[in-house]
Amino acid sequence: MKINVAMARSNSSPFTIEEVELDEPRYDEVIVKIAGVGLCHTDLAMKEAFPVFPLVLGHEGSGVVEKVGSQVTRVKPGDKVTISYRSCGKCRQCLEGVPYYCANFSQYNSTGTRPDGSFTIKNDDGPVFANFLGQSSFGTYSLTNESQIVKVPDDIPLELLGPLGCGIQTGAGAVINSLGVRAGSSIAIFGTGSVGLSAVMAAAVSGCTKIIAVDVNDERLKKSQELGATHVVNSKKHNPVSVIHDICGGAGSDFALDTSANPGVMRQALESVYKNGTCGWLGVYSGDIAIDYISILNGRKIVGIMAGSSICDVFIPSLIELYQAGKLPFDKFIRKYKLSDINEAVADSHSGSTIKAVLIP
Repeated sequence: MKINVAMARSNSSPFTIEEVELDEPRYDEVIVKIAGVGLCHTDLAMKEAFPVFPLVLGHEGSGVVEKVGSQVTRVKPGDKVTISYRSCGKCRQCLEGVPYYCANFSQYNSTGTRPDGSFTIKNDDGPVFANFLGQSSFGTYSLTNESQIVKVPDDIPLELLGPLGCGIQTGAGAVINSLGVRAGSSIAIFGTGSVGLSAVMAAAVSGCTKIIAVDVNDERLKKSQELGATHVVNSKKHNPVSVIHDICGGAGSDFALDTSANPGVMRQALESVYKNGTCGWLGVYSGDIAIDYISILNGRKIVGIMAGSSICDVFIPSLIELYQAGKLPFDKFIRKYKLSDINEAVADSHSGSTIKAVLIP
């Protein structure tokens, strides 16, 4: 079928809206008519690094099921859904119930093709690299696998739900699932983008009594207070490690979470927790990080986090229930753009004027 997509033609060129041909669904695949798709920094990082083009990105899609493969049983045409990451379901990690650490994650999510090497999109010039995070939802329709689909209620703004499949579940899941924060504990959250703000809300829901947001953007710090932060630190003006230790009685916080993937900030997050505290690191970073060995020797723990340690079929419905109860108001940091205005959304995301852009086809 003919669809329109936001196409990347090179690492540095802007996105262009183009018509392409979407493949028909195979026996276990689903075509979703996209209502909205989040713009994530992972999309932009992939665009800057991907070795071959043309490329269609997008991995925070939500919409309505248009067509299903012959053996699909989980959804039917007309169902409202959001789409998350894909895992193989066969490796040791998947079988042990941690699909977010799937041994074949790259093959299933970031090669630009299906796992078997076939293409899901083509244009007049030939194949187009797509299937990013198993969906490539920067378009009017997305071809995805049945295993990635999560049904959502009818009485909720469908176009806003895409980020639940990545950014929101990553931030909230990092606090609830990965770190397992407890009521009455303290947590320092470094970075107040959509992931960090989701972590702030999750910390409030979990009963943390000290929720310390750290950023260089005062407007975002103000937003974090609206969403549950009890303290804020502008790290351009103050040493966040010292401030966090002071707030927590001199010993440091029980937990810390870095969402920036900046090596210097990651070290600050680690140094912010008390001896025997736990620090979570998430985000896309591929270099080396120097840390103080004595910090680890004294019992501090580092936890690497993917996808908020989330089982999508379980966690996304829970997040929706929290949203409906007014306890996870992620719509407060979403700004809508037309899909055709994707380059404006990219610029606003880079400048920090938009926290989470959602593109509407």
